[in-house]
Amino acid sequence: MPPVNLSHPVDLLIRQALVFDGSLNEPQIKDVAVHQGRIVALENAFEGQAKQTIDAKGLALMPGIIDSHTHFDAQITWDSYVRPSPAMGVTTAVIGNCGFTIAPCRPQDRELTMRNLTQVEGMSLDVLKQGIDWNFETFPEYMAMLKQKGSAINIAAYVGHSSVRTWVMGEQANKREATPEEINAMAALVKEAMAAGALGFATSTSPAHNGEGGFPMPSRLASDEEMMQLTLAMASHGRGVYMVTKGGQMSMSFLQSLAQTSGRPVMVAALLHNSTNPQAVFNDMAAIAQANAQGVPMIGQVSCCPLTMDFTFASAYPVEGLVSWRPAMGLSHDALKACLSDASFRQAVKDELSQTATFRLFNNEWDKVHVVQTALAHHQAYEQQSVAALAQQAGKDALDFALDLALTEDLQTVFTAQLLNSDTQAVGQLLNDPHSLVSLSDAGAHLTFFNDAGFGLHLLGHWARDLGLMTMTQAVHKLTAQPAKVLGLKDRGHLKMGFAADLMLFDPKTVGRGPKHRVFDLPGGAARLNTLATGVHGVWVNGQLIADHDGLKTQSALAGQLLTEFN
Repeated sequence: MPPVNLSHPVDLLIRQALVFDGSLNEPQIKDVAVHQGRIVALENAFEGQAKQTIDAKGLALMPGIIDSHTHFDAQITWDSYVRPSPAMGVTTAVIGNCGFTIAPCRPQDRELTMRNLTQVEGMSLDVLKQGIDWNFETFPEYMAMLKQKGSAINIAAYVGHSSVRTWVMGEQANKREATPEEINAMAALVKEAMAAGALGFATSTSPAHNGEGGFPMPSRLASDEEMMQLTLAMASHGRGVYMVTKGGQMSMSFLQSLAQTSGRPVMVAALLHNSTNPQAVFNDMAAIAQANAQGVPMIGQVSCCPLTMDFTFASAYPVEGLVSWRPAMGLSHDALKACLSDASFRQAVKDELSQTATFRLFNNEWDKVHVVQTALAHHQAYEQQSVAALAQQAGKDALDFALDLALTEDLQTVFTAQLLNSDTQAVGQLLNDPHSLVSLSDAGAHLTFFNDAGFGLHLLGHWARDLGLMTMTQAVHKLTAQPAKVLGLKDRGHLKMGFAADLMLFDPKTVGRGPKHRVFDLPGGAARLNTLATGVHGVWVNGQLIADHDGLKTQSALAGQLLTEFN
């Protein structure tokens, strides 16, 4: 942009902030001037005039947080503020991760798409039916709708494998491999999406990702040839990121071949530490490091949060990736209760949990599963106690105790499980790995039982300030400049002259995320789990204030941009 005539007032001046510019340089006290959505001055003492001036002495200023792993694809069609991310300091979010998108989608496939999301991403079917604006069919039409609606933050979108597969194969998408003709048709859709501004191509092979009726999500049925051809279709535009949530059967060597053949970066999720198989995630990170040493671009998505999830046995996401749980998938009400009561079903689950696995969400650690909320008054004494302790008191196996309790309460008992990523030293090692990308908020999914949208605040407050396992400078870099570079975002991720004024003003002494609580603002008044930011004084997107210490500013203009051009 041309230089601003500083004889005229700039729009915003933030004075005397401790500026973390996104690089690994040490922070400095500076004045930051913003005009027409861009940073126009970074000086020790700005002498021009401003329409608005903020005294930031004692506070820190950084680029806005870039959240590279969200699932706002459905929510953004009814909630342009993509709550709660803006109040958490997020100024750019990437949607379409794991390939669980809602575009492209034919009208006859909308019900199936919503039911798949209900299962795989823990979304309410009623909320989706009431909320989704289906004013599109193709991916370009979806992007055009997002641009027309606007958003509070910047949005970049992957084209999703499962949606592409469903468009081409219909109800067969989650049941068989594709034919060469079907692969060609999918490749054409991927190319069309890239031409419309998709960030890249996202998919999943994770056994935890099941859709309606317990069937695998469509992408899990893809052959290696299908994966290769769709990755090459993405790369035919000379850009794009291939993103995959990897199942154990998908080898790192194959992913390296995708990156090498396409010449495009491969982003691997979800690399979480498993205390019952502690070396597995480090083996994956070592393979990624080796690929990069050979000039093949790969990166691993890691989380700075323990993977903790509330659940009921009416929708027991933590165990739905177990082979032995499949008989319960797709069942409801009396049929589900009968299955959960069956002794042979329970024994099969116990047998599988007793075996060591490369990766699974739940690893038989019942001491990390607690009763959160009971439905019957005489069970209230169980609340906040671990299932392991309660089972021991009752003289029962832990699985039997949990299922028996749930069944007596008509499957309404709420449990919470700390599933993965609970070892501080191991997680710290992952976060500091040069080939890891701090991510995996899953914002927009699992709304009833999970919320890590404040992951960036947790990295700054818990890992950098409280534990000192990285410097604040390193933490800021991990949340801003690094993801901007990996994703190819233009003019974002740094505080530099001419860059977009995506900013977060915060107090380094208090920044963090508050305790979780429920709010009832989804379509139909349905509940979602929320957390509040602490220590955040201001969040700006393209120079527009969208949140402050009181939270989201819903009266603000929707200043976010739909990002369609990438480096």
